[in-house]
Amino acid sequence: MPRNKKRIFFTLLLSLMALLMLSSGILLYLRYFDGSPGVYYKDFGIHIPGHYQIHGIDVSKYQKKIAWEQVEQMEVDHMKLGFVFVKATQGTGTVDPRFERNWYHAKRVGLVRGAYHYFNVYESGRSQAHNFMQMVKLTSGDLPPVLDIEQVGGMPANELRSNLKNWLTTIEHHYCVKPIIYTYADFYEDYLLGFFDDYPLWVAHYHNGDHPRTSRKWHFWQHNEEGHVNGINAPVDFNVFNGDSSSFQQLLLP
Repeated sequence: MPRNKKRIFFTLLLSLMALLMLSSGILLYLRYFDGSPGVYYKDFGIHIPGHYQIHGIDVSKYQKKIAWEQVEQMEVDHMKLGFVFVKATQGTGTVDPRFERNWYHAKRVGLVRGAYHYFNVYESGRSQAHNFMQMVKLTSGDLPPVLDIEQVGGMPANELRSNLKNWLTTIEHHYCVKPIIYTYADFYEDYLLGFFDDYPLWVAHYHNGDHPRTSRKWHFWQHNEEGHVNGINAPVDFNVFNGDSSSFQQLLLP
């Protein structure tokens, strides 16, 4: 090949490589960095239960764009957020459109993160577990996977529990850790009590002073759904961990 043609060929090759690198950078930016709401609050806007050391939030697409640096840096009366649960999947084929961004940035800014799956009662528990496993790659320091169950949908209780068990055992086998169950206090008492008591419980019970109303041991309590957090221009669910920093660390993936 003549020297001039070689020079043109290599120039075009380098230009193509530069274009590919630029395109990859743009795609990465669009995937993870979608702007900062720039919203600030003077406080969390809700009653914060006393006597708990570790506080956190949970988020999904409903919180829209999140400026994670602002979330991590917010401090009110010496209280900062230490963990976040992120919605990952729902049913057998739905992925939360904000999951990848939220999952990536939560870890980047130093928050302990956990991923949860919203359970659809009339779909296969095993198939729903595979939807979650396909999307969520857990690493050391993450919280165990979470199963969010909130509705019966007219299904007999024994069938519901069998389907839930399929999800839980599939997930436990895959990640080698016992999943957390999230539900409302009354739902657990009515449908799950006595069947899943060896699983960590994340219980939702709002505006109830300094502890949830439940008869069994719990690990996390979602105590309010109307909190304010810097960097999030929407109401946020607030949670506490029932234990000290040592017991919190023991719950995380090794």
